Amino acid sequence: MFINLTDVLTSDDETLSMQAETELNEVSIGGDEFQILDKSPVRFTFTNIGKNKAKIDGYAAFTFAMNCDRCLKPVEEKLELHISREVHVSDMSSGLSDDEEDDQSFMDGFQLNVEDLLNNEIIINWPRKVLCKPDCKGICLQCGKDLNTGTCECDTFVPDPRMAMIKDIFNANKEV
Repeated sequence: MFINLTDVLTSDDETLSMQAETELNEVSIGGDEFQILDKSPVRFTFTNIGKNKAKIDGYAAFTFAMNCDRCLKPVEEKLELHISREVHVSDMSSGLSDDEEDDQSFMDGFQLNVEDLLNNEIIINWPRKVLCKPDCKGICLQCGKDLNTGTCECDTFVPDPRMAMIKDIFNANKEV
């Protein structure tokens, strides 16, 4: 979806408030696809802050289908976006630098690409770790049992690597 910002960018003290529906149904992050289960309409306020400059303030909420990072159970994770960006459109005489163009990849002239802006904001605000509950115990590294449902019978003893030489001496002197 595109929003035309010509009036806001070219008129002093112009403000435009609106609500927009997004067409995003999934997001690709780190090579993984995450389905959007629920989404709110995006609320925007566009304010002129100078010649060919505008401030974008917005809010959106999404619920994603993910897996717990420890036990791999399906989890619904809510992500709220509070958007605050400044955009500027260059006239023909002074182009934008490469860094400014990369930072405004969601702008196409005077048109705001809502999906690209939301995708950028989702990536920036993506959670580092998702857990099904704060005290999730994860899965057993040997048998794969969910440790939240109980313990397994796997040997979890990890020998001290500093004692490996002594262990080799004892194993070499064992009688068969």
